[in-house]
Amino acid sequence: MTKQIDVKEAAEILKSCEDVYILIHMNPDGDCIGSGYSLQAVFRKMGKRAKVLCADPIPERFAFLLPEKEEENFSAKKIIALDCADEKRLGDLEEEYAGKINLCIDHHISNTGYAEKTLVEPEVSSACEVLYKVYRAMGVEFTKQIAECLYTGISTDTGCFKFNCAKADTHQIVSEIMREFPEIRYDQINRNMFDVKSRSRIQAEMLMLSQMEYYLDGRCTMIWQTKKICEENQLDPKDMEGLTALPLQPDGVKVGITLRELENQEYRVSLRAADEQVNVSEICAQFGGGGHVRAAGCYMKGTPEEVRQKLLEALRKVLP
Repeated sequence: MTKQIDVKEAAEILKSCEDVYILIHMNPDGDCIGSGYSLQAVFRKMGKRAKVLCADPIPERFAFLLPEKEEENFSAKKIIALDCADEKRLGDLEEEYAGKINLCIDHHISNTGYAEKTLVEPEVSSACEVLYKVYRAMGVEFTKQIAECLYTGISTDTGCFKFNCAKADTHQIVSEIMREFPEIRYDQINRNMFDVKSRSRIQAEMLMLSQMEYYLDGRCTMIWQTKKICEENQLDPKDMEGLTALPLQPDGVKVGITLRELENQEYRVSLRAADEQVNVSEICAQFGGGGHVRAAGCYMKGTPEEVRQKLLEALRKVLP
């Protein structure tokens, strides 16, 4: 059983750490990348060794957050997981590090408490927002890299501040970062995160929108990212990442579902809700997953029709 801690205790733990491995979840997004590399920068500023580990490559658009020089190899004395609600989300790292994680800092309400000590604040926008408070409690003087990491994590996890999780405190934190580092091109970060797309990515979005399925009187939409679709349309699977917001675009939709085909009739399922009337985290929990009230995921096995029917049946019971 994990010990739940607060920001002050987490700050004291981080100050005492030496030789740290920082684990972030597979299919990395802006929040886990910003969390991981901001913490690495904090440790380096303190003269300590730290290394970020991820099961998957860091997407090219986040390269500006990475340090110029990678850390040399060393054996970890402490292992910290960031923005990761479940050890399963570590991907290929799970086998080596499951049961060995000393501290987890997260913002997912579905966090399973797998670490020795856990700081979880589900009411905040992002893991980067939690870490901002921890760093301030540590008395850390921010660098430009730390500021860029934190801003990017907060911006991406709030949908460029469109989501309901962007509270007054979130805007206050971002304001403080921007006042301290006015030279950072925050507008350019947002453009690269949300607006700039490759031609094949635009093609992928057009294809998904054209093949979108509607259910439950138009209150639910569903898109399928299958290997066959990628092969037939010569799409790079990387361009199919991050399409989970598309199913929510049509007017009147309450829940959008994105299914991505993996191996052996297994699908990665992402649910997004238009508002708090439907808790998609509870729905995904029925299938061994979890996440946030309005954004959650899980893995499901079966034929396309079996997966479709299970999801629709679960939604039918809760859609207003």
